[in-house]
Amino acid sequence: MTTFQIDTTHSSIEFSIRHLVIAKVRGRFAKFTGTIELDEGDVTRSAVTAEIDAASIHTNDEKRDAHLRAGDFLDVEAFPKITFASKRIERAGSDLRLTGALTIHGVTRDAVLDVEQLGALKDPWGNQRVAFAAHGSIDRKDFGLQWNMVLEAGGFAIGDKLEISLDVQAVKAT
Repeated sequence: MTTFQIDTTHSSIEFSIRHLVIAKVRGRFAKFTGTIELDEGDVTRSAVTAEIDAASIHTNDEKRDAHLRAGDFLDVEAFPKITFASKRIERAGSDLRLTGALTIHGVTRDAVLDVEQLGALKDPWGNQRVAFAAHGSIDRKDFGLQWNMVLEAGGFAIGDKLEISLDVQAVKAT
């Protein structure tokens, strides 16, 4: 196994959710850490862990971000971290399927991400790097994020399906 640390300056954790039935709102988390224990001989024996600072949520609207940090949603005072720990990695054609324990708002559920291996190389400064792109979705209500509002025209203010997108670049630990 080779340990790689996620390079947060070259990685992103983003999400989107349906808003007012007709559109999507997008956001990201600015602060996170993570480790990839990579088995280069058999990637399915690898492991991934990540920790996100829940208060670092950013959706380009300070009032909405404050609401998302409050008790109706993430309740960052009581649950400051969002965590992920892989359980298994399977081949899915030329890509991978990563299943892990995702904890949000104090609730842990399995989450599945479809992962594309983007490559590996030695950078100009001599560091070994690997890169992956991943996407998946969860039902926010499965994690206790229940708040919503019925719209006069029908439907709800926000959807239940939260789409997740990650671009990860990691550097071999020294």
